[in-house]
Amino acid sequence: MERTLVIIKPDAVQRGLVGPILTRFERRGLRFAALKLMQITPELAARHYAVHKDKPFYPSLIKYITSGPVVVAVIEGNDAIKIVRTMMGETHPAQAAPGTIRADFGMEIGRNLVHGSDKPETAAFEIPLFFSDDEILSYQRAIDSWIYE
Repeated sequence: MERTLVIIKPDAVQRGLVGPILTRFERRGLRFAALKLMQITPELAARHYAVHKDKPFYPSLIKYITSGPVVVAVIEGNDAIKIVRTMMGETHPAQAAPGTIRADFGMEIGRNLVHGSDKPETAAFEIPLFFSDDEILSYQRAIDSWIYE
């Protein structure tokens, strides 16, 4: 079972889209292993986005992600990273396929609603930034046998 980090960003929280976004993941058959509302500090944002430190958009990215509450989640399932990223859509909402989160709810690249880990190594780095081991649950749902063979 693969795990990925998802961040529902400040614009989605402010627009009241937390429920619809979480519902999409759950309806797909993915399982929440951890979930919380939080305010990302500048220090945490700097660690999370360290790979972008030398890019021109870095200061605005830090300002944006720390501008309001976010919902962070550890989502799990077979191929969870690929499935979540496909559900989110292209980074720029105008280029995202219809039916994706970004195409359905987004307008601009700087307000693209959600973040998801892009590969297993990234998820392994990102998840501990936001959750301690005791905050992440392992459990089975009664419906899991109807989702996975």
